[in-house]
Amino acid sequence: MGELTYLLVEEIFYHFLAVIGLIANLMTILILSRGSCGLCSCTGRYLMSMAVADFLVIILCVIMNYLGSLHFPISFLHHYNVCSLNSIVNAAVVDSSVWLTVAFTIDRFIAICCPKWKVRYCTEKTAAWVILTICTVSFLRNIPRYFTYEPDYLRGPFPFCRLRKLCTNVPWAIYLCLCTVLTPLIPYVSILFLNALTVRHILVASRIRKTLRSQSNDGKQSDPEMENRRRSIILLFAISGNFIILWMTKVVVFVLEEMLLELNFMNAMIHVGDMLMYLNSCTNTCIYALTQAKFRDEIKRVVSYPINLLLKIIK
Repeated sequence: MGELTYLLVEEIFYHFLAVIGLIANLMTILILSRGSCGLCSCTGRYLMSMAVADFLVIILCVIMNYLGSLHFPISFLHHYNVCSLNSIVNAAVVDSSVWLTVAFTIDRFIAICCPKWKVRYCTEKTAAWVILTICTVSFLRNIPRYFTYEPDYLRGPFPFCRLRKLCTNVPWAIYLCLCTVLTPLIPYVSILFLNALTVRHILVASRIRKTLRSQSNDGKQSDPEMENRRRSIILLFAISGNFIILWMTKVVVFVLEEMLLELNFMNAMIHVGDMLMYLNSCTNTCIYALTQAKFRDEIKRVVSYPINLLLKIIK
């Protein structure tokens, strides 16, 4: 009974995630493409690329991979060639989503803590090259996944996908371990480290700036630069903190597996880790809405437009 309840909860979660994820990411892409949220060009590029990557994660990993396999146990998705390509693309979009979050964190770290590098690195052109490089490398490094599968002619009317026995050998084990280290272990540690450095810089800079301003104007006037920096910091910490929380279970599972621990709840942790990982692909819209006033205004316009159009047609 417990197992059936868990499967039902998982099925409901992925259906809910598919609907909310599609709507949220499409709305985010539409709003950011208009460029009316008051964000600098490079930040807008990173947020747009993250929204597109998250949108692809929802379509390919959640809808096609999980829900497609659930509702259509015998379909073209289980064909050997499709399954092999699917494994590459699914891993590539997840890797891209993760590393784009890292790139955004680095961009904001440089903008806040390294003003000398800001002019050179925090530009729209650099952001475009970084995004293109991340997406290309993410795809190329997952190509070996194609060869981890082989055709199975005994399960149905066409060659089904089956994991090769070679995957238990040392080279494949090393490759799969490296993939997990690259995503999400290194990004997870990198974001934690960069946020720690950012917090340290902010505390020191704020203390110095408050002292200087209190000496010049008794601290009565507002500080526009600190207000702009505060909004940028809130957005950075919200996105990176969301990533840290939702990927924590996956990181813990990886560490436990590397310690060769066989715990009774490991299987449940793996499933929960996957659910939280995919949830990360539809939460950024909520973060933008909570932290950016102009983004909230754009959401109201997007939502109200079809309603107003419908009312005009009725009248």
